[in-house]
Amino acid sequence: MKIPSDWLLLVLTLPSNNSTARIRIWRALKTLGCAPLRDGAYLLPNLVPAARQLRELADESLREGGSAWLLAVAPQSGADDAAYRSLFDRGEEYAAFLTMLAEADAAVATATPQAISRTRRKLQREYEALRATDYFPGNASSQAETAWSGFVSLTERSLSLGEPSAVDAPVTRRDLTVYRGRVWATRRRLWVDRVASAWLIRRFIDTDASFHWLASPHECPPDAVGFDFDDAEFTHVGKRVTFEVLLASFGLEDDPGLLRLGAMVRFLDVGEGFSPEASGFEAMLGGASQRTGDDDALLDEVGGMLDSLYIYFSRNDEAGA
Repeated sequence: MKIPSDWLLLVLTLPSNNSTARIRIWRALKTLGCAPLRDGAYLLPNLVPAARQLRELADESLREGGSAWLLAVAPQSGADDAAYRSLFDRGEEYAAFLTMLAEADAAVATATPQAISRTRRKLQREYEALRATDYFPGNASSQAETAWSGFVSLTERSLSLGEPSAVDAPVTRRDLTVYRGRVWATRRRLWVDRVASAWLIRRFIDTDASFHWLASPHECPPDAVGFDFDDAEFTHVGKRVTFEVLLASFGLEDDPGLLRLGAMVRFLDVGEGFSPEASGFEAMLGGASQRTGDDDALLDEVGGMLDSLYIYFSRNDEAGA
């Protein structure tokens, strides 16, 4: 990150009777990581896109009937510059984040997959927000990056041994008739992508499919169709999770209900995008996983949930068209 040669100072006032606008603008300033010098005066390094964002807040203040001045400020000495930078020291915030990370680390061994996924998404949001306002990263930033990478690796191992790495290759269109009445194999202890993919296979690809749940991907029978593990016939490709690769492989990407399901699976599996229905599905999957005795029973139960979500997504898409 380029060290700024000058700084931006936003000085604004807002009408006291407009509390909604005051709170909205204050929250935006906090999200940007501005340093308050006094009430109504906020300092920020002169870095893109800070100038644009502060200008937008200044314009909003004027629209709300207040006043705003956006000034470029240059320190008069090295001591002044160091004093300005000290206002953006994120050491305490990183220390608090590392404490939360250590607590989450210790809880992984006994936590449910649902709890692990939820905690990781929450911590990821906090980590990304902290990094976005760390204008002068240093040792604390490096320590947090190392700790975060370790936590991500730990949760991936805990959520699913053998979680596949995405490959960089085109998705090949397959002949549906070749995949009828087959044995399909994936890792046992089904979670989001695997259970949704198994549902998709049984519902849209191979209605006579039988499933083999693997203790290890190396135990996959040679005549089985493997999915969602490294070197499987169907696995993560680029930014697509296995569910989405199956959609592309069998020409199912024109179905809006399945596309919405794919977006939900991708959000829950790798954290990409957003799906408002994801947390509800994850909660039900977590409960079903704890209550059912094996993966066959889990697939049967979760299959009903996915049937309902598919109908909802399909009709909701038609209503919005």
